Amino acid sequence: MKLFPEAQCLICHEKIIPVIGWTEIFSEEKELIICSICKNKFERVEGEKCKLCSRPFQFLEENFRRGDLCYDCERWEEDIEWHGYLHANHSIFLYNDFFKEVMANYKFRGDYVLAKIFANCVKGFLKRIQSDLLVPIPLSDERLYERGFNQAEALIVESGFTPAKPLTRIHLEKQSKKSRSERIHIPQVFQINSQVEIIGKEILLIDDIYTTGSTLRHAAKLLKESGAERVQSLTLAR
Repeated sequence: MKLFPEAQCLICHEKIIPVIGWTEIFSEEKELIICSICKNKFERVEGEKCKLCSRPFQFLEENFRRGDLCYDCERWEEDIEWHGYLHANHSIFLYNDFFKEVMANYKFRGDYVLAKIFANCVKGFLKRIQSDLLVPIPLSDERLYERGFNQAEALIVESGFTPAKPLTRIHLEKQSKKSRSERIHIPQVFQINSQVEIIGKEILLIDDIYTTGSTLRHAAKLLKESGAERVQSLTLAR
């Protein structure tokens, strides 16, 4: 019987060669799903960052920073229509070229198994962030049919948690086709599912990427106006 069964990386499909030391020999066997080369191409969000959206300050020019907020979040918070709805967004990785390619395979080419790659790091964040309900950003029925699964919901399930679904989504043109201004000024895209109790609940929204923050803020605003106590979000990438 082999200590580590042969496995292929879920991203590059090359054979995974495990690094075996005394820790690995005497620890519980773990499934090998990603090679070290691919793993090292993911860049974590680290260091100083915006307290609202997790935007790293190391890549931001000083004139786009306002204390512990980035300029974008300051503009959101100065707008009375959006102030205070999203308590904070937590992001795990930087949206680099490698992440973009992996996400394209996961999100647009239906490679559901890639959710397993992110499961452990998502699980770690879910245990640290206080919440009563884990809410994936929903897809419209048309988009769900097109993709075959909700990528945000899959992250929750593969991390060993149960998603709640207090939101449904109205079908609109893809967000990726819209400019920043168009994303911010779109009408409300979500509706409340009254069968899920949210009054007084602390809610953690789950999505794949934080871009302008428009989608998350639309969801947070509707949830807060419907009685949620506090709304935060966790995204894979910023």
